[in-house]
Amino acid sequence: MILIKNGKLVDPKSNTEDYLDIIIKDDKIYKIGKFEDDRNFENVIDATDCIVSPGLIDVHVHFRDPGFTHKEDIETGSLSASRGGFTTVVCMANTNPIVDNEQTLDYILDKAKKSPINVLQTCAITKDFKGKELVDMEYLLKKGAIGFTDDGLPIMDSDVVYDAMKKAKELGVTLSFHEEDPSLITTPGINEGIISKEFGLIGASSVAEDVMVARDCMLAIKTGCKINIQHISSKVSVEVVRMAKKLGGNIFAEATPHHFSMTEEDVLKYKTYAKMNPPLRTSEDKEAIIEALKDDTIEIIATDHAPHTFDEKNVLFQKAPSGIIGLETALSLGITNLVKNGHLSIMKLIEKMTINPARLYNLDSGYIKEGSSADIVIFNPDEEVIYDKFLSKSSNTPFINQKLFGKVKYTICKGKIVYK
Repeated sequence: MILIKNGKLVDPKSNTEDYLDIIIKDDKIYKIGKFEDDRNFENVIDATDCIVSPGLIDVHVHFRDPGFTHKEDIETGSLSASRGGFTTVVCMANTNPIVDNEQTLDYILDKAKKSPINVLQTCAITKDFKGKELVDMEYLLKKGAIGFTDDGLPIMDSDVVYDAMKKAKELGVTLSFHEEDPSLITTPGINEGIISKEFGLIGASSVAEDVMVARDCMLAIKTGCKINIQHISSKVSVEVVRMAKKLGGNIFAEATPHHFSMTEEDVLKYKTYAKMNPPLRTSEDKEAIIEALKDDTIEIIATDHAPHTFDEKNVLFQKAPSGIIGLETALSLGITNLVKNGHLSIMKLIEKMTINPARLYNLDSGYIKEGSSADIVIFNPDEEVIYDKFLSKSSNTPFINQKLFGKVKYTICKGKIVYK
């Protein structure tokens, strides 16, 4: 048994914020209360000055396995997640081969069984990400997929999206959408504006995101399908989601730590390490995202953890792939830029990284309760931390060597300490 003592339990589902001890027995939360160390425990964790919360859940990661394991694989991705306090992650389908078939899904789920954390997998909405023909959602759902997404590419055919939403509604499953119209993008990864001009580039207009978000929100209202707008970056898109929710749409939206922490101006300093799709946008866009996190227009914080090698990123801007890693720094960025700046309470931050992501994919996790799975993170929100090395295979992040707040002390998954 494990005893966690002297920590502040913060659990958004039960609205608990109190100094309580936790006993873990086998893989479950055995007791919550006040307990003495009576030597019956194999391990006693002193959580003084720390928050004890449900293990974090990230609904948007790229573990690059299969096909791109020189960047990341399920093993190293899991280690990276555990260091960041994550006990559950949801992998995207843009691997090689694409996860649109039983064989690739089986490969990933078999490998995931060896992971110290819960690694879940989405499948593609359309075969080979071509945006034309739907996969057999019902069959892949039975085989273990937890949702469907063509993340990395938009689905341009509205009729295909409409049919996908009708089928997903029938099955009670979630669809997640990458919202960028490529016909409105000249150079991906950098916002069309003042900074792109300094690079001699045109960039990616925010309207490329806005038109896709508007279409999919309207289709979601029509069908009643639960959808997720991934990595929202535009203030107009935020307003579209806000309106669509008021009109009754079953719509979730996620924001990344980089989109609430940085703006397009950071591209001048960090170059390709600040290149991502959708790109960092203006300070007004960033402030709109923060306001949407505050009023729950955006319910979820997700990393879009996207590993790339040093050689891939250290090339001319327009030749570099988009994306940064994010699992190890996400909690610290939330504490530093949202909690310490007075935008969110620690309870609200944890809600957006635990129970809300669980609700998106209908997961029975993201909370602490007697009898529930012992998925827990223990962190000190006031301790400074500098990320100068990573457990991920990759280190493509602009946040390397920055001083942040919020250090993960322990991550416990299914009753086992997976990071210390």
